[in-house]
Amino acid sequence: KMYFMKGVKCCSPVNRMHNVTGTLFKARILKNILGINEQQLKISRTLSQLSSEKANSYTYVIVGAGSAGCVLANRLTEDPQSTVLLLEAGPKDTLLGSKRLLWKIHMPAALTYNLCDEKYNWYYHTTSQKHMDNRIMYWPRGRVWGGSSSLNAMVYIRGHAEDYNRWSREGATGWDYEHCLPYFKKAQTHELGPDQYRGGNGPLYVSRGKTNHPLHHAFLEATQQAGYPFTEDMNGYQQEGFGWMDMTIHRGQRWSTASAYLRPALSRPNLSVAEKTLVTKILFEGTKSIGVEYVKNGQREKAFASKEVILSGGAINSPQLLMLSGIGNADDLKKLGIPVVCHLPGVGRNLQDHLEVYVQQKCTKPITLYNAQKPVNMMRIGLEWLWKFTGEGATAHLESGGFIRSEPGVPHPDIQFHFLPSQVIDHGRVASTIEAYQVHVGTMRSTSVGWLKLKSTDPKDHPIIEPNYMSTERDIWEFRQCVKLTREIFAQKAFEEFRGPEIQPGNHVQSDKEIDAFVRQKADSAYHPSCTCKMGQLSDSTAVVDPQTKVIGVENLRVVDASIMPSVVSGNLNAPTIMIAEKAADIIKGLPSLQEKNVPVYKPKTLETQR
Repeated sequence: KMYFMKGVKCCSPVNRMHNVTGTLFKARILKNILGINEQQLKISRTLSQLSSEKANSYTYVIVGAGSAGCVLANRLTEDPQSTVLLLEAGPKDTLLGSKRLLWKIHMPAALTYNLCDEKYNWYYHTTSQKHMDNRIMYWPRGRVWGGSSSLNAMVYIRGHAEDYNRWSREGATGWDYEHCLPYFKKAQTHELGPDQYRGGNGPLYVSRGKTNHPLHHAFLEATQQAGYPFTEDMNGYQQEGFGWMDMTIHRGQRWSTASAYLRPALSRPNLSVAEKTLVTKILFEGTKSIGVEYVKNGQREKAFASKEVILSGGAINSPQLLMLSGIGNADDLKKLGIPVVCHLPGVGRNLQDHLEVYVQQKCTKPITLYNAQKPVNMMRIGLEWLWKFTGEGATAHLESGGFIRSEPGVPHPDIQFHFLPSQVIDHGRVASTIEAYQVHVGTMRSTSVGWLKLKSTDPKDHPIIEPNYMSTERDIWEFRQCVKLTREIFAQKAFEEFRGPEIQPGNHVQSDKEIDAFVRQKADSAYHPSCTCKMGQLSDSTAVVDPQTKVIGVENLRVVDASIMPSVVSGNLNAPTIMIAEKAADIIKGLPSLQEKNVPVYKPKTLETQR
């Protein structure tokens, strides 16, 4: 509009010509004026289009304010010359700027509320699983500031050093343990202080449980009676064994990436954040990514990136957006009528996850969390938390756990345990009615691999999710071991004063066949989907991004989230996803990778025994 006003001004010589007579002359001038004005209008339209593009243009556009996106938004805006637009499909994680008003997210003990609430959750479901009695499995995923770090159980587990060395062998050059450990440390402030493995001044606060619950002590004692080692730090020198868990809880509150990374950066003038904004498409000029199209308040908008578009939507949304934008298996895209930008058959393939089962035992003493779940006690616990951020509301109660090997010859742990002095039924959607305790146990390196595909071209449609659970004999055998080894721990002397009858699987389940049937009926996702845009070499036809996190075959486009893991790590995925984003931020900034050589890692004295 300004340009048009200028246009009128530059036609002002007309005013000086009012003394010239002759209608012909006037007519000709009029024609010229109109001509000029038409031209000016065209120019002004183009310029206003350009200026609105400029107004909506940033150095980087990041899709997804989750565990990775919040980290990138913070690290990339450390450079005042870089402008960042962070787009999130879900809402903010606060209400009227208050965490207390959104206690469902920030009170650690309230975590099951959001696992079952569509407001902050994509609420995905898998196809019916043919190796699991045709069950359709529920997959909660964060759709809110902080992503799944605002929904998860706040367990901080890094995985094993050998997971990262395996990534390097699988083609993710420069992502071995010595190049990843410094980024775990950079992210972290551990309440026990820094050491060779822990960080001391990162934004992600990590703490240990404070409840000192007698059942946690009984569990750790029982594991030692069964012949397993106690480990001081399962994220440090020795993963193998049992000990106290690290949690992303700070001063009694969930410490998501929104709290750790996004909120501290919000005051920076070079960071813009939009919530309730669904990105529907990546925009391309040829094979060069130039921005994204998104829908906000029912309006279709565009945002442009002068350097890069970065996808941090997670293991489901990132491959889905790539496919909607024409990057994926060309045959699948053509069937849906999506114009192919780049044939990349690995998009959505290689889907990996962790399954777990709950082994549950009745408790003979009234000391479990059963009482805390009675309405009057929940009120008391809630009020204490709202007032002081302390008490039983200030923990997720998964305070002890561990890692073991399923059999001799396995080089590092492939089974994980979380112990809980309570009973969980159906993802917490069904209330417990008895005093009980349980262990969540599952395998870490499943040999079953799945895929996901578009259901339609509608970005609001969930993709088809096929994890292909329990499709190998090895997986069936490992889960059998999970049940047998857990029962052995629960049978130890330390549990004598607490042990009632087994609730699940139940004493009637004894033979291998019966155990296998129990696993098929009761195993559920541990919520660790990953590997659907795997990182690898250009020569690997199944790779989606290169070791610099750039999408292969196109320009100015990256994926940075759990989807780029070449294979799933042996543990929970939140800490590794934050590490991936910290490391990618340095790559994007063009900085050399941090590195820590020769950090010692525990190896069992012999692989001839299982423990």
